[in-house]
Amino acid sequence: MSNRQLIQVINPNTSLAMTETIGRAARAVAAANTDILAVCPVQGVPSIEGHFDEAIAAIGVLEQVKAGREQGARGHVIACFGDPGLLAARELASGPVVGIAEAAMHVATLVATRFSIVTTLPRTVVIARHLLQQYGFVHHCAAIHAIDLPVLALEDGSGVAQEKVRQRCIQAKCEDGSGAIVLGCGGMADLAQELTRELGLPVIDGVGAAVKMVESLLALGLGTSKHGDLDYPVAKRLSGQFERLN
Repeated sequence: MSNRQLIQVINPNTSLAMTETIGRAARAVAAANTDILAVCPVQGVPSIEGHFDEAIAAIGVLEQVKAGREQGARGHVIACFGDPGLLAARELASGPVVGIAEAAMHVATLVATRFSIVTTLPRTVVIARHLLQQYGFVHHCAAIHAIDLPVLALEDGSGVAQEKVRQRCIQAKCEDGSGAIVLGCGGMADLAQELTRELGLPVIDGVGAAVKMVESLLALGLGTSKHGDLDYPVAKRLSGQFERLN
């Protein structure tokens, strides 16, 4: 009997290039018996940079969770730092579902008493603050820095966004008194190891952190609780464009 397990990693935007980046980061840390299925929605938004984008992306996340279950995925990662549709996805899934912001923040508190976040646009700083409050990490976060470039600048091949991430990480180390830095975008996933070596402190990629959390939960025999509010959705017939979620 095979002991292999499939973990689905969902990029909630429609960028195939970013999905490839996220998939590589996931496979780089996955255990030998873990297969990574990196996917993104066919329809939706090309990047997620606000509440409007997150609301649209959440539907694509739910569609992918449903498809992943049908393909045998035992757990799911939501690879956008806004964690769009996280609780709804947990209702649909029997296995664990972990968001990369949630995972990265948890991991940061295990290796440092305070952490900083480096994100993309200034407006996403506010969204990150909301997540800190939701997850209970407000007092652990020293500062949030924005590179002031859109998400897709990380995939344009120029290297400008990557250098801005590097500079903001250096700034965070020098100014914030933080022991760790959280990268606040799935598109930054492939920068963590190099920045960790250069800066001499943990730089945490939420994609890798989330994959290892899902693996740990599966190893412990734990899935999403179906006692209470994360029980499967109340049975009802969906109509119109949502019929595909039935």
